[in-house]
Amino acid sequence: MSKKDLLGGSLWENYSHKVSSRMDNPVNRGEITEDEAKALGAKLVVADWGAESCGDAVRLFWAIDEKSGQILRAKFKSFGCGTAIASSDMMAELCIGKTVDEAVKITNIDVEAALRDQPDIPAIPPQKMHCSVMAYDVIKQAAAVYKGVDRSTLDEDDIVCECARVRLSTIQDVIRINNLTTVEEITQYTKAGAFCKSCVRPGGHEKKKYYLVDILRDTRANMDREKRESGAPLPFADMTVIQKHKRIEDVLDGKIRAALSRDGGSVEVIDISVEDGAVTVKIRYGGACSGCASADTGTLQFIGEILRTEVDPSIRLERG
Repeated sequence: MSKKDLLGGSLWENYSHKVSSRMDNPVNRGEITEDEAKALGAKLVVADWGAESCGDAVRLFWAIDEKSGQILRAKFKSFGCGTAIASSDMMAELCIGKTVDEAVKITNIDVEAALRDQPDIPAIPPQKMHCSVMAYDVIKQAAAVYKGVDRSTLDEDDIVCECARVRLSTIQDVIRINNLTTVEEITQYTKAGAFCKSCVRPGGHEKKKYYLVDILRDTRANMDREKRESGAPLPFADMTVIQKHKRIEDVLDGKIRAALSRDGGSVEVIDISVEDGAVTVKIRYGGACSGCASADTGTLQFIGEILRTEVDPSIRLERG
């Protein structure tokens, strides 16, 4: 029986072909021995890292040219799920050819992005995103071993979730890349906030420097400001009701009202409501349209199609 049969087709479709391939046939799995490193004129570095949040663990092997600091060869052994294997395999591959200082800049976001088949389609489902965080952590551990320093000295930003070892920059990047809008989505993607929950919001069992609710609010605010400054239109789903109303009115003015007025009719928006991501727009006809036989059929369909095409596909049109 295949993995697809075991997991179910709909679930398996959430994994990229690259992830599936590296689960079954990882390219960089194995180890580097002292003799192999010596033959390359390199120093052998071995680092271990485990994720208490899920029980997975990874061992990373580097053969490093000490003159240049370049990683000549990288291998891994992973003790965990298929996603952890695929993430560790890609992580090792991204290290090869880089210097140690360059390798420590590789993030779990880079690992996941490299596993995508298409740039805009995630390689793994949100609940497995934390597997790539472990790959990111073991790089830092290997660099610390090589440099002979404590790993904490290599951390450039704060850890927000101690339980899952998730950093501030990781959470900010995940929000931006995946356009996350809720704390629950952050937890799905990173495991941050899934355990003791003290990092979710103030009031937990210990005081935190950063909380997920604040990081989400500030990151979303920065995203909106950047869009305004760049001149890019705000996504319809992110608009306030007033902004949604104005956007719909602009399309009615530009695409619909002139056509209706030629036949002596008019239309106005009397209500906008949002439920489960769907936007319901209630309209009222005026003039000849109010008594037209096609008011509830052809005309309503025409206006609805224009709004769904020009404004947002989620719009449902009703006559009020």
